[in-house]
Amino acid sequence: MWPNDGAPSKSELVTLRSVFFGTPEFAVPALAALHEHTRVAGVVCQPDRRAGRGMKLTAPPVKEAALARGLAVHQPVRVRDGELARWLENLRPDVALVVAYGRILPPPVLAAPARGCLNLHASVLPRYRGAAPIQWAIAEGETETGISLMQMDAGMDTGPVFAVRRLPIAAETNGGELTRALAALAAEMVSDEFLAAAAGQLAAVPQDDANASSAPPITKEHLAIDWSRPSSAIVNQVRAFAPAPGAFTFSGQRRLKILEARPGASSSDAAPGTILGTRGAALEVACGGGSVEVWRAGAEGKGAQSGRDLVNGRWLEPGGRLGPGPDSAP
Repeated sequence: MWPNDGAPSKSELVTLRSVFFGTPEFAVPALAALHEHTRVAGVVCQPDRRAGRGMKLTAPPVKEAALARGLAVHQPVRVRDGELARWLENLRPDVALVVAYGRILPPPVLAAPARGCLNLHASVLPRYRGAAPIQWAIAEGETETGISLMQMDAGMDTGPVFAVRRLPIAAETNGGELTRALAALAAEMVSDEFLAAAAGQLAAVPQDDANASSAPPITKEHLAIDWSRPSSAIVNQVRAFAPAPGAFTFSGQRRLKILEARPGASSSDAAPGTILGTRGAALEVACGGGSVEVWRAGAEGKGAQSGRDLVNGRWLEPGGRLGPGPDSAP
């Protein structure tokens, strides 16, 4: 099962020497669990990035969590120049755990830990392999997702799977809420399935590539709302990318980030994107074959508001048109 020597006994797990790979907030609970159950020899995350309006150099959440626990942090700019593999070889870890690191690891890195690299991936593999499995599961209207523990190979989330825990997706759950729920589930799997796999108590089963689907990185094209689509597709798009980065639309030159939406009750023959008026606290917009109720949205330079407040504040007007880009309305 493992690339080199045999798996440890369960009694040896208290001294299991591990390395953690991860970058975003999603990975922090798993790091905390790994630190509790193993000896973490080092943490690898992506380099600090400039973020925010002031473009301040900001450390990734995993780095902050690691330093708070007194753990050594490594932030390689490149993963294929041999330096990362040498760093791992010097640490001599028994196993590595990878959770949303954000880069494909080359074979020398995968082989550096004595028992290889295990990954906790936020989907039921082989579904939604790739960078954004949580968001794409919602965008595609899935009612269930989960966390898969797999042995990593050189492919994109293609390695054999040790275990899967499933999680239902409620009809109004958004991307941020599902991310938090799956992060907690991943942490639970560290103290259970991950340790069992490290002890050689779980067999990894090859994935069925015929059932695979992809979850590519999110782009602006994925976020722009096409009002000619059915209401269910638009609502799922809004849910998937809320609260950030946020699906968006335009009214003339002004951009509007849609944060909460539901299928509307109207059956209108108005052109898609036409603002039909308000229904309670919501703004109703015509779409392909029906309408969408916009319950919360963020206008440029303003915080989140109800759809009705956007109309009352004259930011939007009934009869106006929303579209995917500036000046898209006729």
